[in-house]
Amino acid sequence: MNVIDTKNAPGAIGSYSQAYEVNGFVFTSGQIPVNPENGTVPEGISAQAEQSCKNVNAILEAAGTGLEKVFKTTCFLADMNDFTAFNEIYAKYFISKPARSCVAVKSLPKGVLCEVEAIAVK
Repeated sequence: MNVIDTKNAPGAIGSYSQAYEVNGFVFTSGQIPVNPENGTVPEGISAQAEQSCKNVNAILEAAGTGLEKVFKTTCFLADMNDFTAFNEIYAKYFISKPARSCVAVKSLPKGVLCEVEAIAVK
């Protein structure tokens, strides 16, 4: 098992890792839309979806893989009314159309609107 850690994605805000590589698979932790350069969170679901996807991509790149190698994602939305706007941004990043679960949750860390986690092969 290898811990994946990059400065190009937000650091963990708890006792977890950004990702792990195990037997050729990369499992990312859920990525909320925090800008790793300055810790800010953009406003609105579209901008937040964009940042969450960028964070997942940065972690996958640090692990030596990429979004095109993702075969499963789990997405969390604070409001299912944001599904269409979220999906428009998500589709720009996950063009290989991996299997996906997308659920609404009561709340997310830091009050953000979305979170994305992924499983990829190397």
